[in-house]
Amino acid sequence: MAQYFEVHPENPQQRLLKQAAALLQRGEIVAVPTDSSYALACHLDDKDAVDQLRRIRQVDEKHHLTLICRDLSELANYARVDNKQYRLLKAATPGPYTFLLEATKEVPRRVSHPQRKTIGLRVPDHRVLLELLMLHGAPLLATTLIAPGETEALNDAQTIRERFEKQIGAVIDAGACPSQPTTVVDLTPMGTGDDPVVVRQGRGALAVLGL
Repeated sequence: MAQYFEVHPENPQQRLLKQAAALLQRGEIVAVPTDSSYALACHLDDKDAVDQLRRIRQVDEKHHLTLICRDLSELANYARVDNKQYRLLKAATPGPYTFLLEATKEVPRRVSHPQRKTIGLRVPDHRVLLELLMLHGAPLLATTLIAPGETEALNDAQTIRERFEKQIGAVIDAGACPSQPTTVVDLTPMGTGDDPVVVRQGRGALAVLGL
C-alpha cells in the first residue's frame, strides 16, 4: 500500500517530505508533483528502483529518463556543458524544460541512452519538489507518470494512488499540476557548432531559448 502525503503546495510540511525522502533512500518509487505533470521518481544509484521505474512505465533502456536537479551547479556534475549550452540552460531554469546533454561518468551507464550516452536533465520550478530534492541530497531519476497504453500524464494524486498503490512506495499530493509535458530540447548538436533541436514542444516557451 502506497503511503499518501498531502502537502501544502507553497508551504510543504517538512516532516512529511522527510518521510518521502527516507522512502527514496530505501529504494522506493515515489510519485511527485512537478511544474509540468506528476512524475515517478527514484534514487539515481538504485538499480532495482530504476528497473522498477521502467517496468511501471513499460519502457525500455532507449527511453530517456530524466535527472531532476536542484540547480544548475548540481546539473553540471552529471552533464558536459559548454559556455553556449550553459547560457541556454541559465535562461530556461528553473522551469518546464528537459535538456538532452552528454552524460558524464557520474551518471550510471544503465540510465543514460545506450547508443548516444546522453541523459535528460531538468531543474523544476516547483516548491514541493525542490524541497524534496534538498532533503534527499541528490538528484532524482524520473519519468513522466503516463500509464502504459495511454498518452496523457496522470494529474490526480488520488487516482495515481489507486492505480499504482501496489507498485510504488508513496504519492506526494500537492494538488493538480499544469498537466502539460515539458519542452524537450536536444543541446548535444551545439557541441559541434550546430543549433539545438526541439524534440518536443511542451509547456516551456521556445522564445525563452531564442528558438
